[in-house]
Amino acid sequence: MSQNSETPSSNIRAIARQFRLIGWISFWTQLVLEVVSSVILLTFSISSQRPNSTGSNPGTAFGVFLAICGLIMLGVAVYIAFRYTKIGKELESSNANNRPRRSETIQVLRLGLWVNLGGILATLLGSLSIVGVLTSRAITQTQFFFAPQNNQPFISGLDMFVVQSNLNTILAHFTGLLASLWLINRITK
Repeated sequence: MSQNSETPSSNIRAIARQFRLIGWISFWTQLVLEVVSSVILLTFSISSQRPNSTGSNPGTAFGVFLAICGLIMLGVAVYIAFRYTKIGKELESSNANNRPRRSETIQVLRLGLWVNLGGILATLLGSLSIVGVLTSRAITQTQFFFAPQNNQPFISGLDMFVVQSNLNTILAHFTGLLASLWLINRITK
């Protein structure tokens, strides 16, 4: 990536613009989706801790834990997306020594890929866990619609919000994954 000349070449300037543009798009998309998902998950967690709450379903704790792990990984991914914008700014430096090396840049992009893949995996496993519990609850509800056994609560709207939260988190990680792949493709041309 570094050149010997004082001004960056047109190719490096184009790559720098791509890093800034894609970095900002990825940053804001992931940040907004993370805030929405965190608020939904926090609301669910608080409401499920209340005594006599009809929104709490036993067995979803592991799924919520994995969803929180996915959100933590999303926080790291948001930082990495912000780092892409900084790389774009550094690439435009007139001093060639201040520009990041190609290997360093690819290393940051690979880190972004792995963090987003790990976040997708954790969130998908959490989603599968929660959907499995809700499916078993739904099957039980249809058989005993008018007389639920053992005062089991029905599936509530809060349960569906947790599924929505996980889908938002997966979409955010997918956005980060696309950004990293796009930039790797652009830098290795």
